[in-house]
Amino acid sequence: MDETIKTRLRDSLSASHVEVIDESHLHAGHAGAKSGGGHYRAIIVSDRFEGLSRVKAQQLVYSAVGEWMGREIHALSMQTFTPESWRAASLSDD
Repeated sequence: MDETIKTRLRDSLSASHVEVIDESHLHAGHAGAKSGGGHYRAIIVSDRFEGLSRVKAQQLVYSAVGEWMGREIHALSMQTFTPESWRAASLSDD
Protein backbone atom coordinates (compact mmCIF):
# COMPACT_ATOMS: atom_id res chain seq x y z
CA MET A 1 0.00 0.00 0.00
CA ASP A 2 2.87 2.41 0.69
CA GLU A 3 3.90 2.40 -2.98
CA THR A 4 0.28 3.01 -4.01
CA ILE A 5 0.07 5.97 -1.63
CA LYS A 6 3.41 7.27 -2.90
CA THR A 7 2.27 7.13 -6.52
CA ARG A 8 -1.03 8.83 -5.74
CA LEU A 9 0.67 11.66 -3.85
CA ARG A 10 3.28 12.16 -6.55
CA ASP A 11 0.68 12.26 -9.31
CA SER A 12 -2.02 14.26 -7.50
CA LEU A 13 0.30 16.88 -6.08
CA SER A 14 2.89 17.01 -8.89
CA ALA A 15 5.37 16.24 -6.12
CA SER A 16 9.08 16.29 -6.82
CA HIS A 17 9.83 14.09 -3.81
CA VAL A 18 7.64 11.66 -1.87
CA GLU A 19 8.58 9.26 0.88
CA VAL A 20 5.98 6.98 2.46
CA ILE A 21 6.96 4.85 5.42
CA ASP A 22 4.70 2.09 6.68
CA GLU A 23 4.76 2.31 10.46
CA SER A 24 1.93 -0.16 11.04
CA HIS A 25 4.22 -2.53 12.92
CA LEU A 26 4.70 0.17 15.57
CA HIS A 27 0.97 0.17 16.26
CA ALA A 28 0.29 -3.54 16.69
CA GLY A 29 -2.55 -4.01 19.14
CA HIS A 30 -3.84 -0.48 18.53
CA ALA A 31 -7.60 -0.34 17.94
CA GLY A 32 -7.15 1.00 14.41
CA ALA A 33 -4.75 -1.77 13.50
CA LYS A 34 -7.46 -4.35 14.15
CA SER A 35 -9.51 -3.07 11.20
CA GLY A 36 -6.54 -3.61 8.90
CA GLY A 37 -5.91 0.06 8.21
CA GLY A 38 -2.24 0.97 8.13
CA HIS A 39 -0.31 3.70 9.90
CA TYR A 40 1.85 5.70 7.51
CA ARG A 41 4.26 8.61 7.64
CA ALA A 42 4.78 10.73 4.54
CA ILE A 43 7.20 13.42 3.44
CA ILE A 44 5.97 15.35 0.41
CA VAL A 45 7.72 18.10 -1.56
CA SER A 46 5.52 20.02 -3.98
CA ASP A 47 5.23 23.47 -5.53
CA ARG A 48 1.49 23.18 -4.82
CA PHE A 49 2.21 23.92 -1.14
CA GLU A 50 3.64 27.35 -1.96
CA GLY A 51 1.86 30.06 0.01
CA LEU A 52 -0.33 27.59 1.90
CA SER A 53 -0.57 27.23 5.64
CA ARG A 54 0.45 23.89 7.07
CA VAL A 55 -3.23 22.99 7.53
CA LYS A 56 -4.12 23.86 3.92
CA ALA A 57 -1.14 21.82 2.64
CA GLN A 58 -2.24 18.86 4.73
CA GLN A 59 -5.78 19.21 3.41
CA LEU A 60 -4.39 18.87 -0.12
CA VAL A 61 -2.66 15.66 0.91
CA TYR A 62 -5.80 14.28 2.55
CA SER A 63 -7.83 15.13 -0.56
CA ALA A 64 -5.43 13.02 -2.62
CA VAL A 65 -5.84 9.92 -0.42
CA GLY A 66 -9.25 10.63 1.12
CA GLU A 67 -10.93 7.56 -0.33
CA TRP A 68 -8.50 5.35 1.61
CA MET A 69 -8.78 7.13 4.96
CA GLY A 70 -10.53 5.02 7.56
CA ARG A 71 -10.09 1.86 5.51
CA GLU A 72 -6.67 1.14 4.00
CA ILE A 73 -5.17 4.07 5.92
CA HIS A 74 -6.00 4.33 9.59
CA ALA A 75 -3.49 7.10 10.31
CA LEU A 76 -1.32 9.34 8.16
CA SER A 77 1.24 11.68 9.64
CA MET A 78 2.96 13.99 7.22
CA GLN A 79 5.50 16.68 6.62
CA THR A 80 4.84 18.96 3.67
CA PHE A 81 7.51 21.09 2.04
CA THR A 82 7.86 23.43 -0.88
CA PRO A 83 11.03 22.76 -2.87
CA GLU A 84 12.60 25.83 -1.22
CA SER A 85 11.70 24.78 2.34
CA TRP A 86 12.89 21.23 1.57
CA ARG A 87 16.30 22.56 0.45
CA ALA A 88 16.50 24.69 3.60
CA ALA A 89 15.58 21.72 5.81
CA SER A 90 18.13 19.52 4.03
CA LEU A 91 20.88 22.09 4.53
CA SER A 92 20.07 22.42 8.23
CA ASP A 93 20.56 18.65 8.63
CA ASP A 94 24.22 18.96 7.66
